[in-house]
Amino acid sequence: MPNILIVDDSAVERQRTGRLLAKYPDVEITYAIDGVDALAKMDECQPDAVLTDLIMPNMDGLELVEQIRQRHPTIPAVLMTSRGTEELAVKALQRGAASYVPKGSPAREVWETLRHVLDVADQQRCQSRLMQYMSYTKFQFELDNDRALVAPLIGYLQQHMLQFGIVQEADQMRVAVAIDEALMNALYHGNLELPSHLREMDNEAYQALVRERASQVPYQGRKVRVQADLSPDRAIIEITDDGPGFDPQQLPDPTDPANLEKTSGRGVLLMRTFMDSVEYNAKGNGVRLTKTRKG
Repeated sequence: MPNILIVDDSAVERQRTGRLLAKYPDVEITYAIDGVDALAKMDECQPDAVLTDLIMPNMDGLELVEQIRQRHPTIPAVLMTSRGTEELAVKALQRGAASYVPKGSPAREVWETLRHVLDVADQQRCQSRLMQYMSYTKFQFELDNDRALVAPLIGYLQQHMLQFGIVQEADQMRVAVAIDEALMNALYHGNLELPSHLREMDNEAYQALVRERASQVPYQGRKVRVQADLSPDRAIIEITDDGPGFDPQQLPDPTDPANLEKTSGRGVLLMRTFMDSVEYNAKGNGVRLTKTRKG
């Protein structure tokens, strides 16, 4: 029996919406008069979904959506929109609302919208529960020299590392920065063979050379290969490029004050600081990043 929390400062609208949903069997309804009241009720007994008005005193629907996303991320919030609230509705959707339904919609439309987000939330909860039983996973990617592929790949790795408990939310950004540095090194310095000192001297010229080499032989056909092995204990991410490589022994000491402001030195320092281990292969065209679960 799904429990729907209806949030509206108007008693008339609360009752009207409640009557619409009461037409459907096995639906339990609770009410709140604004966002503050809604959060208090959610802390006492979590509903399966929240159906909220946008314009309310004390805490409006926009603030409520943000708070639900932070405090109860598995509970979907659906907006009740009215004329003149379209811009606010878009902002609320961007900040975490699951869907919306115009005020005055037929009961069937309201219920179908709620039913849809409830099904999706159910599926996500089941998937999260299933992931607790995953003991190991391994996957490989072979990427073109396309900077746009880096962010979604990092997001994919972060998602799995979070699910395994290898990193906590507070460390996500640091791990993402380390992986980004390794991928950029493989793409720009490995496959495109671009010197890092050029970027420090003239970033515009550096970007122009990136575009030029990306369409030239032999650079354009090169790939960045990413292999990730994840378990509840650790994540091992190996990144290899098709470039000629370099001598890892010649890497500048990133802790030397003279190298701290250099782009190349900063990247190495970030990787070594944010990951538990950073190892290069003998050819210098591959790096292995290891992050171990703490505690």
